Amino acid sequence: MDASAVFPTVPPKAGMYESFYLRAVAPEEPVGAWLRYTVHKRPGEAPKGSLWCTVFDAKRGRPFMHKLTSAALSAPAGGWIAIEQARLGPGHAEGGCGGASWSLKFESDERELRHLGSAWMYRARLPRTKLTSPAPDARFRGTIELPDRGPLALEGWRGMVGHNWGSEHAERWIWLHGIGFAEDESAWLDLALGRIRIAGRRTPWVANGALSLDGRRVRLGGLGRRGLSVSESAEGCELRVPGEGGAVIEARVEVPADSAAGWRYADPDGSGHEVVNCSVAKLELDVTGTGAGAGAGRSLTSAHGGAYELGMRAGERHGVQIAPFADG
Repeated sequence: MDASAVFPTVPPKAGMYESFYLRAVAPEEPVGAWLRYTVHKRPGEAPKGSLWCTVFDAKRGRPFMHKLTSAALSAPAGGWIAIEQARLGPGHAEGGCGGASWSLKFESDERELRHLGSAWMYRARLPRTKLTSPAPDARFRGTIELPDRGPLALEGWRGMVGHNWGSEHAERWIWLHGIGFAEDESAWLDLALGRIRIAGRRTPWVANGALSLDGRRVRLGGLGRRGLSVSESAEGCELRVPGEGGAVIEARVEVPADSAAGWRYADPDGSGHEVVNCSVAKLELDVTGTGAGAGAGRSLTSAHGGAYELGMRAGERHGVQIAPFADG
C-alpha cells in the first residue's frame, strides 16, 4: 500500500490539510464505519491532528459521531500517521475518541489508485486537492467498541483506505465509493468529482477515478472528457461519467433517511465547508460502452455498500444536522 504523510515536509509558513481515512461496511446489514486521521495547519502555525469516528446504522437513524483534536501529531517510522496513542499505517488502524475505540487489521490485493490521471498533476499548483486510494478495495477484521452498544466485529467487512491532502478543499465535491455488488462481489467503484473556484467563478465538474469489473480496471473521467453530468443533493445523486475507450457509467445513489453524518471541514485560510457523508448508501450502476470490455451492458446494485460524500461551502442548505465539533 503506497502512501506516506505529506505534512512533515510542508514549510512552516505554508498552510495545508491532510487526511488518511478508511471505510468498512458489514456484508449483510446497513452498518458501516468511517474513520479519519487528519492534519490541519494554518500558515505560520504548527499542525494539529484530529481523530474522527463515524459509525452508521441505517436501522437506528443518526450515526454515532465524535472527534478529538490534539497537538500530539507525528509520522511514525513504518506508519502513516499517529495522533496521541492512535496509529494508522499499512495494514492496521488503532485509536479512539468520545468513548469509541477501534483496533483493526486490513489487507488488499489491489494496487493503489491514483485518481489524477497524470503524475504532473500531483506536483502542480492546481488542483489544490490531491488524492489517492492506497487500497481501493480492502478487507477488514477487528473490533469497534461504541459507548451505546456492544462491540462490532468486522470479520468479513469490506471497504477501502484513502489519502488526500492539499492547500485548499475544492469549492464543491462528491466522493463515491462502491462495493458489495450483488452481480459481481469483486467489483468496486472509487470516484471523485470536484468544482473549483477560479477568478471568482466555479469551474464545471471534473471527475477522476476508476471502476473495477471482472478484475479489469477502467479509468473514469479526466480533464477534457466530454459527456459528464451531475445532479446532487444531500439525499443522493445521479451521475453520468464517461471513461476510457468509450466506457460510460450511470450511477444512482440513495441515502437512507436520517442516516447521513454532517461535519465541518476547515480550510487553512480560515474559511470552511460543510460535508454530508453516508457510508451505507444504496448504489446502482449501469455500465455501457466498448471501453468497459466484457462488462459493457451490465447493471450492478449494492443495497448498502455505497459511500457518498457531498462537500459544499458552509451556509448552503442541505438539511443534515452538523456535528458540534469545530475544525481547524
